[in-house]
Amino acid sequence: MVLEPTPPFRLDITTWTLRRRPDNIIDRWDGRVYRRVLIKNDQPFEIAVSQFGDSHKPQLQLEVTSEFEIPGLKEHATSMVERLLGIHINLGEFYRFGENDEMLNISLNRFRGLKPPRFPTYFEALANAIACQQLTLTVGIRLLNSLAERYGPTIHTSDGTFYGFPRPQDLAKADKEALRAMGFSYQKASYLIGLSQAISNEELDLEEIAKLGDEDAVKQLCTLKGVGRWTAEYFLLRGLGRTHVFPGDDVGARKNLESWLDLPEKLNYDGVHETLKPWNRYGGLIYFHLLLKSLTEKGTVPF
Repeated sequence: MVLEPTPPFRLDITTWTLRRRPDNIIDRWDGRVYRRVLIKNDQPFEIAVSQFGDSHKPQLQLEVTSEFEIPGLKEHATSMVERLLGIHINLGEFYRFGENDEMLNISLNRFRGLKPPRFPTYFEALANAIACQQLTLTVGIRLLNSLAERYGPTIHTSDGTFYGFPRPQDLAKADKEALRAMGFSYQKASYLIGLSQAISNEELDLEEIAKLGDEDAVKQLCTLKGVGRWTAEYFLLRGLGRTHVFPGDDVGARKNLESWLDLPEKLNYDGVHETLKPWNRYGGLIYFHLLLKSLTEKGTVPF
């Protein structure tokens, strides 16, 4: 299948903003093709996405592989790609705004074609945030890898065995000690299993939270065990796709912002939002651009 993203679009930098670390086994990238294992109707399938055409006239080749016949698979796979890679999000207003902003324009020109990625489910966005709390991103990604290997959907191909992220029902019956053996703290293991059980038992509906405004959504999310302000705002950005949200408690993002603006002092939460006032409609987009800038400068990504 051929998909046509809203230009400009670059698959490589968008994938890295989703992937973040080279040892991420859930969001895989070989330098040309983005791959991920997903699930529909209890059956796993794999998407493989490659780009042809430049960023101004982009086209994507989507290939879908499954060991079983899955009704509606092509349509579902297409919607997942649209969500994961943000291919139909029109950033024209953001680019026009950046043309008149010297600081922003440098970043936009460097990473033109980056789209804001999202996790495929609200559950994965929230679980991802909980796993990465108060840890280095490298450690957080490795914990998520372990969850996928133990509890996620699996695809077997001639190239090997590959894993997707677990669903709530996959983790709801998990043993806390098994998660502890992976490296999760006792509290995080309890939070993740409790979240999975609440969703599986229909005691928690993240779709309802998605209907709320930012402030109310954060308040509602913060009533959940293991969810604080950083996790809630991370969920708004990477789960709900609210690209004006800059998670102000994100230590790494703060450092990226301080470095970008060459600030003499460290920012606190209120300082982050005060500093971002000139760009407050685009906080999340700036968050992604600064993340990619940091990954590039550290040599994590090969461009």
